[in-house]
Amino acid sequence: MDWTEITVTVPAGDIETAGNIAQMTVPYGIYIEDYSSLEQEVQEIANIDLIDEELLKKDRTHGIIHIYISPEENPAEAVSFIRERLNAEGIENEIGSESCDVESCLVSWRKYFKPIEVGEKILIRPVWREDYQANGRIVLNLEPGLAFGTGTHETTRLCLAALEKHVESGSKMLDVGCGSGILAVAGLLLGAESALGIDIDELAVKASVENAKLNAVENRYTGIRGDLADKVEGVYDVITANIVADAIIMLSADIEKHMNEKSIYIMSGIIDTRLQDVLDALPESLEVFEQYEEKGWLCLVARKKG
Repeated sequence: MDWTEITVTVPAGDIETAGNIAQMTVPYGIYIEDYSSLEQEVQEIANIDLIDEELLKKDRTHGIIHIYISPEENPAEAVSFIRERLNAEGIENEIGSESCDVESCLVSWRKYFKPIEVGEKILIRPVWREDYQANGRIVLNLEPGLAFGTGTHETTRLCLAALEKHVESGSKMLDVGCGSGILAVAGLLLGAESALGIDIDELAVKASVENAKLNAVENRYTGIRGDLADKVEGVYDVITANIVADAIIMLSADIEKHMNEKSIYIMSGIIDTRLQDVLDALPESLEVFEQYEEKGWLCLVARKKG
């Protein structure tokens, strides 16, 4: 069955808010065409001044959000939700949709996924892009497919920034809801000894294993399909969960048994309106000692109380 590509066109100044709204409709990610800062971004990424003439003709006043809905989901429901939320925010919008097969979807969004710097140490490089400079950063090669986790969304960037502060040489890492495997692979590139990624989506697990191979860390990575309660045993030094608030709340009942006295638990994918719900669900034995925020999204870092 075909997927559905939904396009949402909004004024360039509203693209961030609209992107956050669109992100709520899918578990894997969205892709944004935004040419309002074209010259600056090309210079920063590729250090060149010559820009393709076709790019220069693009509309600088509007951005386009691309959302890909899998066959088992309801595109009409997603369109209705996005339109309602955009109208509530007073954002002018034009929404369209059309069918596309998986390969066509992949080809479409690849055009807009570029190398990006995250935190202080990492550069995420889509494997099909050669126009990048590492500038001393660790290069994370990524082929996400349609799994969530490209580094373009605030939740993933916040999680990576926290991860690079806390992963240490020799750490054992657990990534719950691994998606593309971007967090687990990053942890291994930053020095973790091993990483276990778990996701309920079989395609996500497959993508995570492939990304481990792309970065030559496959011998230290294990990807499994399932959920935390049924499939994971043992304790880990660093645990990441870049999912959604409701899933993090559900994890709270079981997460403590996978932590040692010095474990770090990084939670992301939390919209600011759900912060208190997540905090209330954490076991009393855990404390949040760091909090990161970007554009209404939060990342929390917790540990056992001393």
